[in-house]
Amino acid sequence: MSRVLFVCLHNAGRSQMSQAWFERIAGEAGRHDALSAGTEPAEHVHANVVTVMREEGIDIDHHKPQLLTDELARWADVVVTMGCGDSCPVIPGKRYIDWELPDPSGLPIEDVRVIRDDIRTRVEDLVKDLDLASIRR
Repeated sequence: MSRVLFVCLHNAGRSQMSQAWFERIAGEAGRHDALSAGTEPAEHVHANVVTVMREEGIDIDHHKPQLLTDELARWADVVVTMGCGDSCPVIPGKRYIDWELPDPSGLPIEDVRVIRDDIRTRVEDLVKDLDLASIRR
């Protein structure tokens, strides 16, 4: 089992969608765990992000952005960063992946859907990779 931490600046868009997709794809079977955090957490998840995830049957309206802490980073085996730049901590021994994704804040709903679908594909690939790695162990 792997533990994945999705990190972006505000933990109100990209990282929230990533965690939600990850939980849907990998979490239901209990194969892996995920959390998300932000280096400068917002007050709430962006409304347009909540809307596009509801379209997929995933309700993240109750999610609250949380601050990225050293403890969270140490919890993870894999840290997926999205636009947090130098504010993301680097902890030796962790696997880091950087996803270049636009921030959905203030974007038209059509653009947020594109980001959502891109994230789903990336999460599917990540879960497959983690599943293969756990088989090899």
